[in-house]
Amino acid sequence: MSATTAANKKKQADSGPVLDWSAGHGPVTGALSATTGALAIATTGAATGMPPLWALAVGGAGALGHTVAGLKVRNAGRTLAFKAASWLIGAGWTTWAMTTGPLSWAALGSLATIGVGMGAGARSVALYEEAREEEALAAERRQIAQEMSAERRQIAAEWVERIRRICNITVRVLAVEMWETGNGYSLDLEPQGGTTYDRIAQYAAALSADAKLPHGCTAAVGPGVHQGRAIVDVTTRNVLAEARTYPEDYTPLSILTGIPWGFRTNGDDVLAYLREQCALVVGPTGSGKTNMLHTILAGLARAEDVLTWVIDLNAGSAGLPWVRPALSGELKQADGNPVRPGVDWLAGTYEEALKLLDAAIAVGLHRKRAYQELMAKHDTDLLPVSAKIPQIMLVIDEGAEILVSTDRRMKELAKRIYEFIRMHRSMGGRTIITALGATGSVLGNLLIRREAKVRVALTGGETEGMDLSKMFPGRRGLRVDQAPFKGAGFMGTPESPGALFKAWRIKPSQIRDITVATSDRHPRLDAVSANAAGADYARRWDAERTAWMRDLIPEATGTEQSAPGAGAGLNLSAHRTGTPRGDDDLLRRFREEIDAQFATAPDPDTPPPAVGLNLSALRKEQDSPAQRAALAALLAAGREGTGASAIARALADEYGTTRQTVVGWLKTWADEGTAVRVGEGTKARYVHRDHIPESPSGE
Repeated sequence: MSATTAANKKKQADSGPVLDWSAGHGPVTGALSATTGALAIATTGAATGMPPLWALAVGGAGALGHTVAGLKVRNAGRTLAFKAASWLIGAGWTTWAMTTGPLSWAALGSLATIGVGMGAGARSVALYEEAREEEALAAERRQIAQEMSAERRQIAAEWVERIRRICNITVRVLAVEMWETGNGYSLDLEPQGGTTYDRIAQYAAALSADAKLPHGCTAAVGPGVHQGRAIVDVTTRNVLAEARTYPEDYTPLSILTGIPWGFRTNGDDVLAYLREQCALVVGPTGSGKTNMLHTILAGLARAEDVLTWVIDLNAGSAGLPWVRPALSGELKQADGNPVRPGVDWLAGTYEEALKLLDAAIAVGLHRKRAYQELMAKHDTDLLPVSAKIPQIMLVIDEGAEILVSTDRRMKELAKRIYEFIRMHRSMGGRTIITALGATGSVLGNLLIRREAKVRVALTGGETEGMDLSKMFPGRRGLRVDQAPFKGAGFMGTPESPGALFKAWRIKPSQIRDITVATSDRHPRLDAVSANAAGADYARRWDAERTAWMRDLIPEATGTEQSAPGAGAGLNLSAHRTGTPRGDDDLLRRFREEIDAQFATAPDPDTPPPAVGLNLSALRKEQDSPAQRAALAALLAAGREGTGASAIARALADEYGTTRQTVVGWLKTWADEGTAVRVGEGTKARYVHRDHIPESPSGE
C-alpha cells in the first residue's frame, strides 16, 4: 500500500462516513427525498408567485411516466398504483401548500405524515416484487425440473425393466445423472435381495445390446457408495473413435495432484496418482503403446516435482525424441538459452541401465538416512516430495520382459528393478513398466501386482495375450472388442476402477514443443541425492556416454556402406562400425589378419570380385551394433536358417538382446525382403536371401 493511499484513507476516516451519491434510494431515503423536494418547491413557489397548478401538472406527468415504465418491466398492479398515488399526493400537497403557505404547522405535519406513508408503502411493494420475482424463477426451475424429471423417469423405468428381464434382478433407480458432455448418463441403482453389483456387471454386454447402444458404447457397471448400491455408466456417443491430440495446454502439473493420461468415454480426463503407486502399461504391437508412453512422458515433463529416468534397451527409442533434439542443439528457448532434455536420464544400453539402476537405489537408501529430520518435522513417514526434493519416476519400456527373462544379464537388471520397487516408495521412487501383453508371466509376480495399482491395457482389438480379468480383477464385463481403436483400451486406478479410456495422440512436433516449454520447469536433483548418485549421474550426458544416440543418425555413424556387385570369399568387414583409430594398432592388425585368412574385402569402397560368398550386405546401415550382429548371425546360419531364440542367445552376453527384440528385427527383414521365413509355428525359421536358390526363370 502506498503512502498516498494510506493518507487518503486516514483523511476519510477522520471526516466521517463517505456518502455514495450514485446509489439508488431505499424506502427511507426515497420518502425523505420526495418530502424535502416537495417542501422546497412549495416554499419557492409561494415566495415567487408560481401558479399552483404547475405542481399538479408535474405530478400528473410523473405518475403517468412511472406507470408506463412499470408496465414495461411487468410490475404488479399494486406497485403501479402506489407509485402513481405517491406522485399525485405529493403534487396535491405542493399545490395546497403554495396556496395556503408551506411553513404552517398544518402543512409541515401533513407533509411528515405523507413521508412516513410513502416509506412504509415503498417497503411493502419492494418486498412484494421480490417475492413475485423469486416465485417466477422457482416456477421456471420447477418447469425445467419437471421436463428433465420426465426424461429421467422414462430412462429409469426402461432400465428397471431391462435389468429385470435380462439379469432376472429387481432394482430400484435412486437417481439418473445426465453427463455435462452429452455423451451419456449414469444410474444409481439399489438391487433388491442383497444382490451385489458384479451380478449385474456380468450381463453388461447383453444390457448394451438390448439398449441398442452404438458400437464402442457400453453399459459399465461398478460399485456404488456402499455394497448395496451400484452405478451404471451408459455411454451413448462413441468418443473412442474420435482422434484427439494431446491438449496444447502445457501448464505445470504435480505428482501429488495427478497426471492426465487420457480421457474416459464421458469426456473427463483420467488421472494417474503416482506418488505411492507404480504403473503397468500393456499393449501388443500396433495398439498405440509407444504413443501412450510419450503421453506419459509429456505429463511427467510438465510436473514440477518429478525427474524422469528412462530405460529402453531397444536402442533407447522411447526416450530419444525427448533427448536428442536438446542435446544436438536443435532446440532453443525464446531467450536463446539452450533447452534441457525432456527426460533427466536415458539408458539405451545394458551398461548404462546398470549405472542408472545402481544410482537410483543409492539415492533411495541415502534419502532414508538423510531426510529423517525433515520427515519428523512434517510428521510423516513419506518423504515430502517437492521441486526441491523431486520424485524419481523410473520408466522402463518393455520392462516386464526384462523381469521375466531367463538371460543372466537381464536377471541382474530385474534384481535391481525389484529392489527399487520394493524399497523406495516412501523415498519418492516409483516405476512405470510397459509390456507387450497381459499374460500370466507378466502378472505372475506378486510384487508387480501389489505395487502397480495404476494399470493400462491398450487392446487395439487384439485378443491374444489380453487377459483383462488378470489386469483388472473384480471388474467383470470388460471385453477387448469394446475398444477396437488404436490408442484405446482400459485403465484402472485405486481412485477409478478399470473402464474404457483412450490416450491422446501426441505428435513429434508436440514433443519438441513440450520439451522447450518445460525446460525451465524441470527440477534439479537435490544435493543429498546427487551426492549419492555419484559420478555416473553427473556425467550422464558426457559425449562418450551419449555417443550411441548420435550413432543412430546415418551421417554421424561412420558406418561403411556396401559396395555394389557380388563379393569374393568370406567378408567380415560388415561388422566394422567405423574406421579404426590410429592408436588401436592391435585391432587394426587383427582385422588385417582376418581379411587375409578369410579372403575378406580389404576396403568396402573397393568393388569385390564377382565370385564367392559376400557378407558385404551387412554393411547396410542398421539401427545398432546388436542388430548388425544379429544379421551376421542370420547370414552365417546358411541355407538351414535360424530362429529368434538362437540369435537372442548368441547376442545375450554381449548386447543383452531379448528374444522379443530379435523377433521384431526378423519380421522387418522379412517385410523388406532381406530374409525369408520358412515353416510355421514352433518350427519357423528365417533364411537370409543370399542363401535362397534362384528359380529356373531367374526370378
